[in-house]
Amino acid sequence: MLCYFDCALKLLCFFVYCLIVSDWGQSSLFRNMVFGQVVIGPPGSGKTTYCNGMSQFLSLMGRKVAIVNLDPANDALPYECAVNIEELIKLEDVMPEHSLGPNGGLVYCMEYLEKNIDWLESKLKPLLKDHYILFDFPGQVELFFIHDSTKNVLTKLIKSLNLRLTAVQLIDSHLCCDPGNYVSALLLSLSTMLHMELPHVNVLSKIDLIGSYGKLAFNLDFYTDVQDLSYLEHHLSQDPRSAKYRKLTKELCSVIEDYSLVNFTTLDIQDKESVGDLVKLIDKSNGYIFSGIDASVVEYSKIAIGQTDWDYNRVAAVQEMYMEDEETQD
Repeated sequence: MLCYFDCALKLLCFFVYCLIVSDWGQSSLFRNMVFGQVVIGPPGSGKTTYCNGMSQFLSLMGRKVAIVNLDPANDALPYECAVNIEELIKLEDVMPEHSLGPNGGLVYCMEYLEKNIDWLESKLKPLLKDHYILFDFPGQVELFFIHDSTKNVLTKLIKSLNLRLTAVQLIDSHLCCDPGNYVSALLLSLSTMLHMELPHVNVLSKIDLIGSYGKLAFNLDFYTDVQDLSYLEHHLSQDPRSAKYRKLTKELCSVIEDYSLVNFTTLDIQDKESVGDLVKLIDKSNGYIFSGIDASVVEYSKIAIGQTDWDYNRVAAVQEMYMEDEETQD
């Protein structure tokens, strides 16, 4: 049933897309937009490193990149940011002044940013003409699937500044080594996708280290493509901590599979081919791929629904590069 619904939804989106293009006239719609990424993920997933590496990669491609730091707790930035939220508010000032802990302080900062959205808009307007924007957000996951302030900030920016953004959610690949942690990562990704309502790319970061985390229970494509999660039940039952919540975990897996929205791509931020493949995917999701071409509706549609040429080989190549073969181990 969900499969038919998914197909119908894709067809509807395609026809709406064709109407938009035909009404506004070829690629002018995309040329008037400002493109960028919303970089999110739990602490330790590598967001700041990602922003730094992605900025350098895109600059080498010829794009002018502006990084916007919206993490009021990130005071050791490895990159030069065009806009820094610490000019507006700092977490270290908020916590003692309002008797808040780190989590409550971050929520307060995002609410304060929402109320002072004019400040952020004024900082971004000089960048709109020729910059590609990377938004570096805090790592507190509650900001992206419970609280509305972050979503409201992005919604207002999209409407007022004509932004076209893709949410890039980083998940540390070591979570694949533990079935319980992997299910948690899936649930986090699904919740964030539903709450943020943005084009969304889920990324297993630090994939170059996955071989050092221990042997995976399945091939890498099981984790990237989110295949039949019932296969995890055996491994979950072997862990006393997970066995206690076996029924709950089974129901959560059922919810994830019913939505059928989550999958992952992989990233080694030090590997230019890995970063390049991710850029292709992001450019397609937010429409940047259409911004530099003049095309008819038919040509646009071919690009929109066509498969990426690296999609099939990406997982096999990554597994061969970073994961030891079982036969070799034996």
